[in-house]
Amino acid sequence: MRVGYKLATEAFGPREIIRQAVAAEEAGFDFVELSDHFHPWLDNQGHSAFTWTMLGSIAERTDRVGLVTGVTCPTIRYHPAVVAQAAATVALVSDGRFTLGLGSGERLNEHVVGRGFPAVARRHAMLREAVEIIRLLWRGGYQSYDGRYLQLEDARVFDLPDPLPEIAVAASGGPSVRLAAECGGALFATEPKSGIVDGYVAAGGRGARYAEVPLAYAVDEATAAKAVHATNRWALTGWKVMSELPNPVNFAAATTTVTEEDVRGRFACGPDPARHLAAAREFTDSGFDHLVLMNAGPDPDGFFDFFRSTLASPLRALATTA
Repeated sequence: MRVGYKLATEAFGPREIIRQAVAAEEAGFDFVELSDHFHPWLDNQGHSAFTWTMLGSIAERTDRVGLVTGVTCPTIRYHPAVVAQAAATVALVSDGRFTLGLGSGERLNEHVVGRGFPAVARRHAMLREAVEIIRLLWRGGYQSYDGRYLQLEDARVFDLPDPLPEIAVAASGGPSVRLAAECGGALFATEPKSGIVDGYVAAGGRGARYAEVPLAYAVDEATAAKAVHATNRWALTGWKVMSELPNPVNFAAATTTVTEEDVRGRFACGPDPARHLAAAREFTDSGFDHLVLMNAGPDPDGFFDFFRSTLASPLRALATTA
C-alpha cells in the first residue's frame, strides 16, 4: 500500500505547487499526483499551470517521492507522440520515479484546440490507439502508426528511460475498466466502488489500483466544508457532467444548488482523524492499494503536519489490514 498527495494545480500557482510537493515528501508521502488541465474547474480557483513544467521542477527538487499524472488525456490537446516524449523525459530526470496516468479527458480542457470533443465510445477508442502509439515509441527506433483516429509518421523518441514508466489508465465503468485492464499497467479511479476493481481484475488487470480520497482538513468542520464548497463543489456533479462541460462558468452554473451539507456528505471535513480514516477505508475495502489524499481544505501546511503527526500511522495500518 502506498499513500500519495493530490497537488491542487487548479488552486495554486506553479511555484507553490512545487513547494507543496517538496513539503509532501518531507511529510512522508510516497508520491504526489498532479492533474493535467488547461482550465481550472471554477474561475475562483484561479490557476492551471502547465503540469509537465512543474513535474520537471519537482523531480529536481525532490529525492524520493514518486510523481504521477492524474490524469493526462493523450488524444486531443496533446498528440500521444508528445506525451510519450514528455513522460520519458520526466522518468529520466526523476530517476525512474514517474507513473503516467492517462484518461479519455474532459471537454473543459480538450475543446480549447478546436478539434471538438467526441462521444465517450470514440474517446475510449482514441485512448486505446494513443496507448498503443506511446508503447510503440517506447520500443525505440523510428515508428509509424495508422489508426482509425490517430496517426504517427516516422517518429522516434531518442531519450528513453530503463525501466519505462508504468501506465495507469483511468476508469469509472465497464468499458473503461476493461480498457484499463487491457491497455494499462495500473488502474486509476475516483470512486470507492468495488465493482471497478473487481472488473479490472476479471478483465486481466494485475497492476496497482489508484484512487483519490476526498478530504478537507481544517481546525473545525465548518471551516473545512466552507472551503470545499468554495473551490471543490464541482466534484459533486458526477463524471458525466464533469467530462462534458466546456468552461469554469458552466461548472459554476451547474453547482448553484450544491450546499455545504452536500459537501459534508462527500468529503471528510475537519480535524477528526477518525473521519478521514473512515473515508480512506471505503477505498481500501473496495480493493484500492494506492490512496491519493485529495485535501480540499484551506491550509495545506496544516494538513501536512496533521498527516505526519496524526494520520499517517493509523492510515498505513488501515491499509495493511484491508
